[in-house]
Amino acid sequence: MTQESPTQPGGRARRVATSRADRRRARAARSHRGGRRKAAQPRKTVLRVILASLMSLGLLTGVGVVLVYNNWNGNLEHESVSDQLRNRPEKVEVAGPQEPMNILVMGSDTRSGEGNGIDGEAGGGLSDTTILFHLSADRKFAYGISVPRDTAVIRPSCYEKDGSEIPGSGGYVKWNEAYATGGPACTIQQFEQTYRIRIDNYVVIDFNQFKDMVNALDGVEVCVPFDIDDDNHNIHLDAGTREIQGNEALAYVRVRYGIGQGIDPNRTRRQQAFIGSMINKALTLGMVARPDRLIRFMNAATSSLHTDFENIAEMADLARTAQGIGADNIKFVTPPWIYSDKVSSGIELTSEADRLWRLVRQDRPLTQEFLKDAISADDKPDGSGSTTDPSQGSSDSPSGSPSDDATDPTDPSDTATDPGSSGGLSSAGREAAGLCS
Repeated sequence: MTQESPTQPGGRARRVATSRADRRRARAARSHRGGRRKAAQPRKTVLRVILASLMSLGLLTGVGVVLVYNNWNGNLEHESVSDQLRNRPEKVEVAGPQEPMNILVMGSDTRSGEGNGIDGEAGGGLSDTTILFHLSADRKFAYGISVPRDTAVIRPSCYEKDGSEIPGSGGYVKWNEAYATGGPACTIQQFEQTYRIRIDNYVVIDFNQFKDMVNALDGVEVCVPFDIDDDNHNIHLDAGTREIQGNEALAYVRVRYGIGQGIDPNRTRRQQAFIGSMINKALTLGMVARPDRLIRFMNAATSSLHTDFENIAEMADLARTAQGIGADNIKFVTPPWIYSDKVSSGIELTSEADRLWRLVRQDRPLTQEFLKDAISADDKPDGSGSTTDPSQGSSDSPSGSPSDDATDPTDPSDTATDPGSSGGLSSAGREAAGLCS
């Protein structure tokens, strides 16, 4: 029987039937290989972005959060302070796919507002905590440097919103007085003029925000070495390792008397260990399975957040660039210090701290002299390292002063230290800070 040509009657119908059969066979082949391509799953994408952002948020207690819902943007209390800053230092240009970022985080001790009056004290609007968070240009490491609130400093002149001058202190005062004198702008002015490091953004949180963030995580694990009873400030903590939240968590990071020799730098170490434990929990895989907890955490973190970030999208962009930094590459350090009689119960930073500030200005990882006293977000709740390395133990000196053979970061022959190499605090360092040893 002669086959019809394509030009003969019925040829076009056969071609259509053949092409349909070919398509059916192609679909069957794709199904056999694992099926057609899955549709995008925006919910899972959102959770991954939020989880990556929590890393920055936990470290800065407010910075780096990515929020999915536009109404959360209304939680921000945006205030630019750039017009109130004078004689600002220039940033050193460094090679990197991004710009290095310096973000100043301040914790206000105000008792005004619901949930803040926990101890019956009036509060003075002082900066109870000040942390400089440095994010590297290559987004491979980050570290937070705490400035103890009792650090003696000569406060420079600050400026009001209308441009009027707030005269400088003239003599030594405590670091946290700047916040009470002129708010975030005065603290930034003091930081920039004292250490010659330019601040890119700032964030201020209060007691209630901090508590709500911890509660949203269903608590954070700590290790209290012995029972603590501070009747004057209504702080009572039972010894042991457990998860704490609410007022107990706030009491833990604030307690000073009866533990850690009663000095602020040791309390700062406990705060660093707590924030590290907080980051670790926020980064656990269990958070992906608990979107309700994620949303509660984000709501708490942004509630009345005082910052100069323009909006949530700007924070999200910053967080996305930092999502490759692991918890082991997030460090917390306190500059080397000594006791000082320049202010009541005061301390002052030593000349060795200048090397730490140069690392920030030049966007370099922490060197061994500072890593040996660093706490990592990957460390255990008691401040000990996640790995054992005797060569990286902390100095037993309360001041944590580095050795005389410390490297000079301006020396090009100095090899940058692996930002992930930290063994946590030594037993003596943990004991001095009031951590379990």
